[in-house]
Amino acid sequence: MDSPKLSRRSLLANAALLTGTAIALAPHAASAEQYPRNLTADDIERWSSELSNWGKWGPDDQAGTINLITPAKRKAAAALVRDGVCVSASLDADLPKEGPTSGPLPGGPRVEGQPHTTWTLTSKPPGPDPKPRASYVVDTIATAYHGDATTHLDALSHVYYKGQIYNGFPQTSFTDRGAGKDDVMAFKDGIFTRGVLFDFPRLKNVSYLGDEEAIYPEDLDAWEKKAGFRVDSGDAMLFRTGRWLRVKEKGFLDVNKQVPGLYASCLKWMKERGVAILGSDVVQDVRPSRVEGVNQPIHQLGLRSMGLPLIDNCDLEALAQAAAQRHRWTFLLTVNPLRVPGATGGPVNPIATF
Repeated sequence: MDSPKLSRRSLLANAALLTGTAIALAPHAASAEQYPRNLTADDIERWSSELSNWGKWGPDDQAGTINLITPAKRKAAAALVRDGVCVSASLDADLPKEGPTSGPLPGGPRVEGQPHTTWTLTSKPPGPDPKPRASYVVDTIATAYHGDATTHLDALSHVYYKGQIYNGFPQTSFTDRGAGKDDVMAFKDGIFTRGVLFDFPRLKNVSYLGDEEAIYPEDLDAWEKKAGFRVDSGDAMLFRTGRWLRVKEKGFLDVNKQVPGLYASCLKWMKERGVAILGSDVVQDVRPSRVEGVNQPIHQLGLRSMGLPLIDNCDLEALAQAAAQRHRWTFLLTVNPLRVPGATGGPVNPIATF
């Protein structure tokens, strides 16, 4: 009788049996090689070229991965609407909780112990006396939306590095009128596609993730399996960490210092799947980043190299509840940025429709 043929897989299986480790762990070992957890600054520099979409949609492209949302993708996304129920994924405007809502323009330096908001609303009330003719009340709204308190879209001009922004446009294209290239006007016709929600607290059976907890590609795979979908080209990917439940329970979370989020290897996973836009209830990146010498690699490579627009500071609690009630984590997602030429993004109110 012939001896059984030995293969690398059978050798690994025998070794696993001898050590008491299930062979089911083998795919995770392969995944760890494909999506390493020990990235360095040199790796991020190399990935800035390897993951780049510069030139993919032509030398003048300023829309980046939004190009992955085809007419067929939009039609398929529209077909997901069954119940006609809409759910906002945005925070309310960050106005003072009491007292006047007007004042100096927001966005100035934080002063320890003093309130700091990112919106102002200046309005002149009509007073108690009725007027003989129909009259109008007007107001002025101002916002400094970039940061950790406003649900906002980052356009591809938001990050520059080594003198360039997405698709190789020079940083000299910026003036005091804003971004001359890669501004929010690339999305002036709106974003309309399939949204997919990754609910990591639900995956891990916790209320919210730890303050510095990293999310890895293996977690993305695990949620897809649990939720019963697979990310496809042109999808809008939203992920929940439970930030707002954590804030309600424990108080302010300084996302500039520590926050749960994606580890940098998730960029490669998203590039392979064709994610068109990424949003979350945090600022995408785990902080600290776990890549020494690199701050927010998801932002840096996502915006500048991949041309991947980002939506920071969503409120995904109501959306998570609506999805869990239906046992369906896919939906139509619409995002309609304000048409402000030169803006490096803007406040948005993403709407999920089931």
